[in-house]
Amino acid sequence: MSSQLENLENNTAKLRIEVDAATFDEAIKKAYKKNVKKFKVPGFRVGKVPQNVVEQYYGEAVFYEDAIDEVFPQAYSAAIEENNLEPVDLPKIDIVQIGKGKDLILSADVTVKPDVTLGDYKGVEIKKRVYKVTEEDVDKEIERLRQKNARLVAVEDRPAQEGDIVTIDYTGYLDGQEFEGGKAENQTVELGKGQYIPGFEEQIVGMKSGETKEFTVKFPEDYGAEELAGKDVTFSVTLKEIKYKELPDLDDEFAKDVSEFDTLEELRQSIREQLEAEAEQRMRNELENAVIMKVTENATVDIPDVMVEKELDNILRELDYNLRYNGLNLDVYLQATNMTMEALREQYKESAYNRVKSRLVLEKIGQVENIQVAPEEIEEEIKKRAEQLNIEPEEYKKQIDPSIIEEGLKMDKIVSFLIDNAVIIEVEDEKEAEEDAASNEE
Repeated sequence: MSSQLENLENNTAKLRIEVDAATFDEAIKKAYKKNVKKFKVPGFRVGKVPQNVVEQYYGEAVFYEDAIDEVFPQAYSAAIEENNLEPVDLPKIDIVQIGKGKDLILSADVTVKPDVTLGDYKGVEIKKRVYKVTEEDVDKEIERLRQKNARLVAVEDRPAQEGDIVTIDYTGYLDGQEFEGGKAENQTVELGKGQYIPGFEEQIVGMKSGETKEFTVKFPEDYGAEELAGKDVTFSVTLKEIKYKELPDLDDEFAKDVSEFDTLEELRQSIREQLEAEAEQRMRNELENAVIMKVTENATVDIPDVMVEKELDNILRELDYNLRYNGLNLDVYLQATNMTMEALREQYKESAYNRVKSRLVLEKIGQVENIQVAPEEIEEEIKKRAEQLNIEPEEYKKQIDPSIIEEGLKMDKIVSFLIDNAVIIEVEDEKEAEEDAASNEE
């Protein structure tokens, strides 16, 4: 077997791949043995027809396709390795020469990973938004815990008011007719939260338990259901039950009830540390995104369409996974948004392009700077992930591809290298940081 790179331009390599006649003839014999039971020739039992008879009866080319399938994978892999190519798609193959007793000659057009021309990637200037945790932030989290652990107390002696938790039945009418999705029973509503369309909850305020009331509200112009958008709709609502939240006192007993801490101050300190850790992680994420965006903008690369299309497939698989996690799927999403698959792919095309370009640029920087991941670092990461899943490292290894872990660790190292070599300007002014973030998104 041998190969020759005939040319390489526009991210497409043309390979001439040759398989010697003896190897190809052996592949034809294997194809015959694999398929002999499929052939029926008068005068011969099924499975006993000699190879030469099959070829005379059905034509010499009868085994060519299977014979090519037999020899091509190894020949192609050897050609790719010999010519240092990185394919990003399946090759397009043409037969140049074929026949018994002849060398098999194939021509393969291969789309390859494009080269990247790096711009500035060291010393790039990026802004870092500094998030400071305040006592007000801690108070809000304490209040969230307080609301979560409130006791619901039934109300008998007054009408519903904002902040109450009410149980209702309702039926909606458009032009005097019930509309689909406009009827429900035993719905729980926290008045004032804005869970329903504007004006709906406000009409319930002042109602008493057992009371039924009719009122008209207007659906928003941008409402998802086109037949209801901007329309006046009448609702008949029956209020079945009113409850209010009885909030626990903020004391040490509260801390013991909602956490492993003995005092309220210990709980507050724990919350403060958690919020600071989240703020630090948020700052790190934004810093990473900013430096990746900057060095990607500074680089030039001609990306093959097939790479963008494959990344689009990945994005849509991620979207479908997230939708299924919430009880939906991509088909339901398309119906709800009145969108075609083609339109959805077009919507995410720029994101796919940016993801591919960023990955290629980071890989190139890793090559130029010779950033490597040591075997012990991979082992340590596997051990850490296995502990998180509460399984043995050796068992976890059977479930994953270590090369994927290596690639992830390498990308982390490359991004850390970029941040270490960047000029970072800390920004505390909220407006300035938001303006900068907006300009980065553009």
